[in-house]
Amino acid sequence: MISRASDMTDVFVAGGGPAGLAVAIAARQKGFRVIVADHQQPPIDKACGEGLMPEGVEALRRLGVHIPPSISHKFLGIRFIRGPHRVDARFPSGEGWALRRTTLHSLLLDRAAELGVEFLWRTRVTALDARGVIAGGNLIQAKWIVGADGPSSMIRRLAGLSGGMLTSRRFGFRRHFHIAPWSDYTEVYWGQACQAYVTPVSAGEVSVAVLSRDSRLRVNQAIEQFPQLALQLRGAEGADVDRGAVTENHTLWRIYRGRILLAGDASGTVDAITGDGLSISFHQALAISSALETGKISSYAAAHRCLAIQPLLMSSLLLSLDKYPWLCEQVLGTFAGNPRIFSWLLALHAKSWTAPAAEPDARFRSPRDGWRTPFSETHSRTLLHDAAVECPLADNLHP
Repeated sequence: MISRASDMTDVFVAGGGPAGLAVAIAARQKGFRVIVADHQQPPIDKACGEGLMPEGVEALRRLGVHIPPSISHKFLGIRFIRGPHRVDARFPSGEGWALRRTTLHSLLLDRAAELGVEFLWRTRVTALDARGVIAGGNLIQAKWIVGADGPSSMIRRLAGLSGGMLTSRRFGFRRHFHIAPWSDYTEVYWGQACQAYVTPVSAGEVSVAVLSRDSRLRVNQAIEQFPQLALQLRGAEGADVDRGAVTENHTLWRIYRGRILLAGDASGTVDAITGDGLSISFHQALAISSALETGKISSYAAAHRCLAIQPLLMSSLLLSLDKYPWLCEQVLGTFAGNPRIFSWLLALHAKSWTAPAAEPDARFRSPRDGWRTPFSETHSRTLLHDAAVECPLADNLHP
């Protein structure tokens, strides 16, 4: 599984997490030689909700990564819970799958190794060179360099691509509990300035992830805010300790320069409240491989923008509920009274991944008319203005 890399390759990927491995797999599927380097040793863990939305599952399928039911758990949709208010909706098509982050990493690693990707673990990239990169003190020549080394990307800094806009920063903590899942939905519990995400990751374990603006709020403390969740978890034994991470809405001005491209969190992030992070990364990998094949790197930049539009819009909407408890109470109450609105929003969110598939040059437009939701008229107009954009997709971003 772990090999000694050569000193020359077509594609050098800095970062051996899910995003970097997805890029490596997609590039190998196009016939490129690939080396992946990371300063850590696999399997690599990270705090996250550990649920893959249907579009993420589909992207994995295209990468040749299959999730065995024995080490995962499927979920059919999303459920919002706030006090007495409870509403859920199924995905318009497909199913979500959840599994431990380390398990997902191992599946991606096995697929990359199967395709012949070379690895350099415990190896840091320290410099860029006209011929490639300096990694572990050695020169590795590469035609293309992909920075998939996380939100604090060294490649991004070295390439001078750090300029961007940060609009939101929060903190997330995740913990697993030994208990049989009680729902086929990912449940989102809304509290005072925090949310608890409950995702079944196997037949005998659930993942609880807490998101808030308070860096001191831990999982067990947050659970106390949700009596229904506390009742469900009563007597359940924690399977590990809290693992934390920062989650942001961070948009970069540029995600490539010359032969250097950024992917995953290195290329910008969306708050984890949408659950789209991994799905976006996997689709970025497919777009990168297509751009490398044609040599038209600008097509990746266009695809990257398209992939981020809907999640950023949905993130902005959900973060407004997080920021204003009165609005959250009103909106979730309306959802509970008319579940079709919630189903429509979930379908709209999913539409950004499926609608452009009809034609290679299809353009995504959010609806300009008839947006009737529980929000104020001014808020609705603002959302429509932000969403009313045109975005040509890369030809084979979608199947």
